[in-house]
Amino acid sequence: MKLTPLDIKKQEFKKVMRGYDPVEVNAFMEMVAAELAELLKENKDVKEQAIQNDVQIRDYRQMEKTLQQTLVQAQEASGKTIENARKEAQLVIQEAELKANQILDQARSDLLRIKDEISTLKSKRESIASRLRVLLSSELELIKALEMDDSTSESSSRSSAKGAIDVDDIVKKL
Repeated sequence: MKLTPLDIKKQEFKKVMRGYDPVEVNAFMEMVAAELAELLKENKDVKEQAIQNDVQIRDYRQMEKTLQQTLVQAQEASGKTIENARKEAQLVIQEAELKANQILDQARSDLLRIKDEISTLKSKRESIASRLRVLLSSELELIKALEMDDSTSESSSRSSAKGAIDVDDIVKKL
């Protein structure tokens, strides 16, 4: 049975002939009742404080759990970001290598095309030079034939000989 301060104050004892002094007993019971009231009040305050502390501890544990989850998520996000950056860098490198290879292939293709053009131009030059030689040679022979026919004038033969030398120089340069 739980005693309350009111139970102690209302408690009455039987009166006997040679008993305790009722005033002293009543004073002691008042003091015990007051002390019990104080202890009950303190006990109630301690229980309320314990409940508040439990609530705070739960809140702190929840915050700690949330912080840990946030930290884990941040680490995962950081890891993903780093991995994505590595993948992106790898893609950029691959694209650059591919583009460099394309540029090299184009340059090689251009080089081959230019070499072919140079070869074609050389053959055309040789062909033109050969035709010019033939043309100049035939013209030179024509001039010589005309000079032989026209041997009457010395001055004309000297100028023709000078013209033949010039034509020979031209043919040699070609």
